[in-house]
Amino acid sequence: MHPAAIRAYLTLSTGADPLSAVVTFAPDAHVTDDGHDYRGHAEIGEWLGSTSAEFDYTSTPIGGDDTTVTCRVEGNFPGSPVDLDYRFTLDASGRISRLEIGAHLD
Repeated sequence: MHPAAIRAYLTLSTGADPLSAVVTFAPDAHVTDDGHDYRGHAEIGEWLGSTSAEFDYTSTPIGGDDTTVTCRVEGNFPGSPVDLDYRFTLDASGRISRLEIGAHLD
C-alpha cells in the first residue's frame, strides 16, 4: 500500500479540484513533468491547475511499488493513451518532497 501522501495526491490531483493536491507536497517540493521543473507550492499549484485546464483526461493506476505508481493516462492530448511512472520521494514528515513523472519503461 502506498504512503498516505501518495494516495492523497493520486485522488486529489484527478478530482474535481486538482489544485487541492498541493497540500500533499512539502513547501520546498520539486516536480519534474514533461521536461519542466516546478518548485514550491506556488509553482506546483500553477502546474496542477494548468494541466487540468489544458486537457480532459483520466488516470488509472495499473502498477508500481511503495514509491512509484504507474498510471495509464487517457484523454484529449497527443499520444493518448500513455503509461506514465510517477516516482515519489517523501520527506521526514511524510509529505511529497520530489515527484518525477516520465514515460513508463518496461
